[in-house]
Amino acid sequence: MKRRALALAALLLTAAGPPPAATPISRMNLPWWRARHEAKLAELHRAPVDLVLLGDSITQDYERSGPPPWQDFAPVWQRFYGSRHAVNLGFKGDATAHLLWRIEHGELAGITPRAAVILIGANNLGRLHWSAADTAAGIVAVVSETQRRLPHTGIVLLGILPSLRSAWTSATTAEVNAALAARYSGGRVPGVTYLDLTALFLKDGTVDPAQFLDPKLTPPEPPLHPTPEAQARMAAAIEPVLRRLLGS
Repeated sequence: MKRRALALAALLLTAAGPPPAATPISRMNLPWWRARHEAKLAELHRAPVDLVLLGDSITQDYERSGPPPWQDFAPVWQRFYGSRHAVNLGFKGDATAHLLWRIEHGELAGITPRAAVILIGANNLGRLHWSAADTAAGIVAVVSETQRRLPHTGIVLLGILPSLRSAWTSATTAEVNAALAARYSGGRVPGVTYLDLTALFLKDGTVDPAQFLDPKLTPPEPPLHPTPEAQARMAAAIEPVLRRLLGS
């Protein structure tokens, strides 16, 4: 796996042209997505911003509130980010290409946050079924574009979280995360801290379905989205890095 990860990391540096995963793609044809994008642009400029969280539905879930308790994320957000001038830029269903479009259309313009947390890529491996190489290239593009637009912002890059959607998805998730570790871990890219939170979701060495809310839905869905308790453990895991970046 290590040799393959290094080869994949090298491929990211030598690819002739960006794949769809690293090419900005709009979802403005979806009314709710367009409305959320416009609302977030307004929110970003209502008050000073010290922290942005960029991602998909896993990040957007911080805006969910219960009952029932298994979908009440508001206390977790309030505990970790409520007093930190933070803005939630998670959009349900977004892949790397859609986050790139949002970045290029104002979501990082005119702000100077101290820290940005990036968690993206899960949807690349869903219906889109983009490869490990393409997905890793998309995540690298997101990080690079964020650094270009926010040169003084510290970036916390999270690996794709484990899920129980398919054997291919699990294997591809591990491959992408290995490539990201080969590129970013150990301070290889200044200003970027890479964290793989996979261990938080394991029990006896395998992914624990109890860490996800999807099986509680009606009808049940494959485990993908962390429960509020699991999300709190994620927030606690990145807290030491955020404290350093935010000076708090």
